[in-house]
Amino acid sequence: MTFKKLLLSLIKGGLMICGVIYLVLLVTSTLTSSQTSAGEVEYQFAKIRRGTLETLVSSTGTLAAVETVEVGTQVSGTISRILADYNDHVTKGQVLAVLDQSLWNAQVKEAEANVNKARAVLVQAEDEFNRNQPLFEKGFLSAQEFLPVRIGVDTAKAALAAAEASLARARTNLDYTVIRSPIDGTVIKRNVEAGQTVAASLNTPTLFLIARNLKQMQIEADVDESDIGQIRNGQEVRFTVQSYNDQIFHGTVSQIRLQPRTVSNVVNYTVLVQAENADDLLLPGMTATLDFVVSKTEDALLASNAALRFQPSGDQGEELPSSAKRSGNAENSGTLYVLKKDGQGVQAIQVAKGESDGISTVVSGSGVSEGLQVISGVKPEVAGKQTNFFSFLRPPRRSSGGRP
Repeated sequence: MTFKKLLLSLIKGGLMICGVIYLVLLVTSTLTSSQTSAGEVEYQFAKIRRGTLETLVSSTGTLAAVETVEVGTQVSGTISRILADYNDHVTKGQVLAVLDQSLWNAQVKEAEANVNKARAVLVQAEDEFNRNQPLFEKGFLSAQEFLPVRIGVDTAKAALAAAEASLARARTNLDYTVIRSPIDGTVIKRNVEAGQTVAASLNTPTLFLIARNLKQMQIEADVDESDIGQIRNGQEVRFTVQSYNDQIFHGTVSQIRLQPRTVSNVVNYTVLVQAENADDLLLPGMTATLDFVVSKTEDALLASNAALRFQPSGDQGEELPSSAKRSGNAENSGTLYVLKKDGQGVQAIQVAKGESDGISTVVSGSGVSEGLQVISGVKPEVAGKQTNFFSFLRPPRRSSGGRP
């Protein structure tokens, strides 16, 4: 009996000790869990920085020479010689090509012969007039008889004038067989070869395309109707071309054309941009990607849009005073959140918002300064909650208002 009582006493004592240990560990685990729950939120931060913010409108366009002249032909014929080629620098009056002149030389000779014939007829008519005029004055010829003689002189004069006009036209056409440059510039296109026949008609064929000055280029950009209201003459433009991705070129808006163009049910307007080409890097036909500088704010405090969108959840946030909520325009005001000095919870700062480029926004306010750390989000959980052996001994937590 004594041994059994001793054994039972030892067992009871051991169970009591185990129970006390369990309760101590349970309380400790619960307190640790509460502290972890209170501090398990980790925030992402962004600094308020000082800099320049630009609002841009993006578009694409095609480079072209500022002034180009299409050189055609005013007479038909066969090209006998080509005296200018691609990229040649030509001067005004320089010969570019020559047509076969044999037919036009023959027409000039024929017109000269007609002039000589008309001149001979006129001499004959004037001689007859000079012989019959004294007879008419003395009354030997009637007015009716003298009239054909006088009309013959006028008719011969008219015929001579017509022949001389035909000769001038034939000589002009002969001059047209020599194609000359109308301006000083650069040949950027040639559409003919020696031996090719060209026909002058209502639509004059283009033989050469000459650009006056490739040091000045223009871009024909398509701007969407939703953005055209932000474009104005003289506006600064930055653009790049695919050939020089690492180089930024500059230009200015010179013209906004009012005639719209509809492409795939989208209304676009053509905007001309003037650009310098001092280094001859820009070539006609290149595709340019443009940024129109709508507004530019320098030396401003900039906050990330993510920080302005952040809203704390639960009891982590601090409500703004009602007076602060009522003041200002809702669209032009925002709220930034920072950690409190003791690190427990967050504090709200009301700011005034300015221009935005979609990433950052100009902000101002009494509590905003350069370098201020503001909350921009919550860090995602990298791993699950840590567990230990005693966590399995803890009873499951009940959600408020629900069943276990």
